[in-house]
Amino acid sequence: MPYLEVAVAAPITHTLTYSTERSASDLFAGIRVLVPLGNRVVTGYLLGFVSDPGRDMKIRPVTDILDPEPLFPENMIAFFRWIADYYQYPIGQVIKGALPSGLSPQMGRRILFTDQGREYVSGIIGTETDPGYLWLPDFMDKGTLSPAVARKIWRTKEKKILLKWEREGHVQIRQELTGATTKAKTEVCVCLASPTTEFHHAFDLTIPEQKTLNLIHEMSEEAKKKLIPRKDLAGKYSGARKGLKLLEKKGLIKLKEQQVFRDPFGSRPPFFAKPERLTDEQRSVLEEINPVVRDKRFQTFLLHGVTGSGKTEVYIRACETALKESRSVLILVPEIALATQLEGHFYSRFGDRVALLHSGLTKGERFDQWMRIARNEASVVIGARSALFAPLQNPGLIIVDEEHDGAYKQEEGLRYQGRDLAVLRASFLNIPVILGSATPSITSYQHASTGKYRMLTLAKRIFDREMPEITIIDLRKVKTVSGRPPLFSPELTTAIKENLLQENQTLIFLNRRGYANLMLCQECGHTVQCPNCKISLTLHKARHELVCHHCGHTAPSAMVCSNCRSTHLVGIGFGTERIETELTTLFPDATIARLDRDTSVTRQDYMAILNNVRNGKIDILVGTQMITKGHHFSDVTLVGIVWADAGLDLPDFKAGERTFQLLSQVTGRAGRGEKPGRVIIQTYQPDHYSIITARDHDYTSLFDREMSIRAPLGFPPFSRIINLRLEGEDENKVRSAAMGLSKTAMRLAGVNRQVSVLGPAPAPLSRLRGKYRWQLILKSANRKALHSICRRLTREPPPEIHTKTVKLSVDVDPENML
Repeated sequence: MPYLEVAVAAPITHTLTYSTERSASDLFAGIRVLVPLGNRVVTGYLLGFVSDPGRDMKIRPVTDILDPEPLFPENMIAFFRWIADYYQYPIGQVIKGALPSGLSPQMGRRILFTDQGREYVSGIIGTETDPGYLWLPDFMDKGTLSPAVARKIWRTKEKKILLKWEREGHVQIRQELTGATTKAKTEVCVCLASPTTEFHHAFDLTIPEQKTLNLIHEMSEEAKKKLIPRKDLAGKYSGARKGLKLLEKKGLIKLKEQQVFRDPFGSRPPFFAKPERLTDEQRSVLEEINPVVRDKRFQTFLLHGVTGSGKTEVYIRACETALKESRSVLILVPEIALATQLEGHFYSRFGDRVALLHSGLTKGERFDQWMRIARNEASVVIGARSALFAPLQNPGLIIVDEEHDGAYKQEEGLRYQGRDLAVLRASFLNIPVILGSATPSITSYQHASTGKYRMLTLAKRIFDREMPEITIIDLRKVKTVSGRPPLFSPELTTAIKENLLQENQTLIFLNRRGYANLMLCQECGHTVQCPNCKISLTLHKARHELVCHHCGHTAPSAMVCSNCRSTHLVGIGFGTERIETELTTLFPDATIARLDRDTSVTRQDYMAILNNVRNGKIDILVGTQMITKGHHFSDVTLVGIVWADAGLDLPDFKAGERTFQLLSQVTGRAGRGEKPGRVIIQTYQPDHYSIITARDHDYTSLFDREMSIRAPLGFPPFSRIINLRLEGEDENKVRSAAMGLSKTAMRLAGVNRQVSVLGPAPAPLSRLRGKYRWQLILKSANRKALHSICRRLTREPPPEIHTKTVKLSVDVDPENML
């Protein structure tokens, strides 16, 4: 009897051993299994076989085998183990998060009324003994509570009444399998039983039969395939379904079920022609990369290329080299918006060999793409952060575009850094990885400077085009009649007007959505805040709503002040919606569009706006950071940055670095065609080093300045950081838990003497989604010592921490400290 090592999809840090009566030759690492865990059944993932489980161990059998083939290759298991250890997260939940959603069945409770129970509850409703539960009327109406509703009740004290009613015979509680919502999509297809059937005169066929048979032949010839979907036949001839049943009875056709892959593209990506020639810099870079790709050696390349230097073409040529060696390629982008850009470039060269993996796909589309990759039917995978876990069978190259972007860091659940894990996965596979950016992260550039990474440079734009000329406008010196600072300086307004007269396009950038960023009572000065978060609500004027951009809470914009009941509330500040409105007033004849999360809810919305810009149908495009990366608009000659200071005053040691990266990326959209570009940056801090270095396109000076600031403080890359965050609904309990955790951390650090403990303190966003938040930061140049203390704190937490009231989460290498 084989013994299996299984990682269960539950908060258990170690793997478990189970037995099975199935032959070991029928089982593969990477399949899902259903296994008992306590008094329930959960999904597990088979990692391998156990030769000697130990005599004293009580081994329980597997409940069911869920997959006929692996969902991930065996070479990913060591990768998953490393992730679980480094990020201090249960390995089963690591794997569950890596796989497409909807693949984790588990046992749930369905609760049913008995006849006796209905009569009993009907008698107590409306009386003094009526428990008054919100779910009770619906339960009475339907006679059943779904596993989802029962799961919520089981987290409260209300479960006691259901258990009591079960003992008394009023309800039945049944166990049933729930949670698996994704599976392969299939359709019924038709094929001829024999190729000679077309002129088969041995059968006396009716008109519908003969017409259906002729149609099968016609469609088989047109499509050049034997299997024709039944729905396509029925669409062309209404009598086909009846004809097919009769033809099948006579043995002239066969009905077969086959899997259908759901198309993730929707509309086809735009076509991009292959350049006639490479630049000298591109050729030089590829001469460094291609030999390593062919030899299949681990090497991390940092491709530092200015905006418009042709990094994408380098990616594609390196990809071609890997494909010639019969290997697959993984291309990571920080967000879906950028994935949409690269899709067109790669689809133009590689067609149906391209697969997509990102959260913009439906569950079914993502499952289909995952299985195409696992079966080696797709050799080029493009996706956002989670595509890192794509089940590539024979990978030969990993590419991380815009490697500096903070979106590579997962901020919930398993808080991993996608860029770092891409490098790790490449090292496990012994293949090269390319990290590309015009503005590399300080840490990556430091690794390249010390020789850990191999530096490659594209210092010039293609066709020797000039970098845009940048002008800084000091908003403190711009005088207005009202005395309030203007949205647009005279220089920016004039530049937009001139650009319109020359029939060129303009981008206006502001990294803030909405119309006004807070609502202020003119009577008492009170600001309208989110009831779940300690944050002001943002006015979205077109929707007549106030919105919290953190938890999604909404309220009508026409409201009274909760403090003094006044109706005189006014919007203060500005966002992209207001910028669009003001520009429409200033330039009524211009075609103006806005690109942010409010206007591009779907992929189709996003693509439509981008296509209109490319086709010259839009004169001015207003947007957030969605317009800053990867876009090539040849007719954009002016970029206006409304407020460059937005991120400079955040309590985060990376604020200056991020501001430089954002400004450099958006300025890089100007002058990418034959006409030169111009950028106007409006700011209240014109002397800040991040703004000066962005104006001068001087990354090296930015790097030197950041290193000089971080070195005496011991911030990364001079150390590593772990942020321990505590959350709960009771502020006093959260504070008490933070103090208890800090006391234990101080004691452990005093023994270790290599780890600094900072805090505890309320998080800068001290209340979010109804939870109070405190944090404690561990810092050390010694990774082993740092993780040792953290592991002690999480596995043996102080008594003040209770998982039901105060939740402790671990963020290794945090990207932001908010």
